[in-house]
Formats: sequence, C-alpha cells, structure tokens
Amino acid sequence: MIANTEKKNVWQSVIIFTGLPLFIWAMSTFPERSLLKESLSVVTILAFFQMVGQFFWTRANKSAVAQLTMSKIIKYHKIIGYIVVMVLLIHPFLLVLPRLFESGVAPVDAFVTIITTLHRGVVLGLIAWSLMLALAVMSLVRKRLPMQYKTWRVVHGMLAMVFAIIAAWHVINLGRHSTLVMSLFISMLTGGGVLFLLKTYMLKKKKTSEA
Repeated sequence: MIANTEKKNVWQSVIIFTGLPLFIWAMSTFPERSLLKESLSVVTILAFFQMVGQFFWTRANKSAVAQLTMSKIIKYHKIIGYIVVMVLLIHPFLLVLPRLFESGVAPVDAFVTIITTLHRGVVLGLIAWSLMLALAVMSLVRKRLPMQYKTWRVVHGMLAMVFAIIAAWHVINLGRHSTLVMSLFISMLTGGGVLFLLKTYMLKKKKTSEA
C-alpha cells in the first residue's frame, strides 16, 4: 500500500512539475532556434520547476508525503536539490554556450554583456543566482555552521523562499518562454509552494507552544 501511494505521488509530481511545463512550452509559438538552444532552454525550464516542486515535499502537504518517512523526504530533497542547483548555477554560462558554434560575438564577451546589463530581469537573475549559491554552500557545510539544526532549517527555508520568489520573477520578466499561460503557472506553483512552507513553520510553532 505504501509503495503504491509513493509511486502515485511520484507520478503526480512528474506530471505537474515536468509534464505540464513541457506541454505549455510545446504549445507556445516562438521563432525557430537551433536544437542546442532549445535543448538548453528545456533543461533550464525543467530545473526551475523541479526547484519549485521541492516546496511541496513537506509535512504540510499531507496528501503527498503521508506515507513517506522523514528520511525518504530528506533523501529526495537532497538528490533533486543538488541536481537542480548544479543546472541552475551554470545557467548563465549555458546562455552563451551556443556562441561557441556561431559566428559573431565571442561567448566571453556575450557573458560580460549579459551580467553588466542593468536590466531588471538581469539584476533579479543575479540576485537569485547569489541566493542559490548561498543555499548550496550552507547545505554543504551545514554541520560546520554555528547553529542548531532546527535554526538552520528555518534559515534554509526562509532563504529558499526569497530565492524562489526572485527566481520566479526573473523567469517571468526575462524568460523567453514566459507566455501568459507559463507565467500564470509559475506564479501559481511558486505561491503555493511558499504557502506550504509557511504552513509547515506555523504548524511547528503551534506544536512547540502547546508542548
């Protein structure tokens, strides 16, 4: 029974955070680009949605994790989290990767131009990238940080929420595939994920006060 429930939840997660984004992307009409550029776009889109999906694998989302042990939840969180972070950290460099196979502006020059452009979407992207790097480093050195595990979890969660909001804003503002439907989908999932995490903290605070 538990195994079947777990499989069902995994498939639901795949449909929501992989299938639907790909469907929206496939249904959008944009000028045709090279296979490399579109492949990199798809990888980035999926990584972003998997990141948002992390917020739904919490104890507040009882329907998703009711049959899972905390160790399994943490295991899934770590595996998906590290993969997603690696993809999104190299995202700025993937933007200029196709320049290696094209004539014109060199990849390094294109990269410098991107990160020095004072466009709102670019600034949001740089802030989100910095927050994500901080999250990754804090996760890797967690046991060396001068704080208790419970405190670290709260700091980690709050930092993740700020990162998700800014990253979603960046994607909606600057993302090539951010159509109205995609933007609404991103806003809905990000907002729902943040609410789930806040609900988790409120439930813990309530239990602590009642103890």
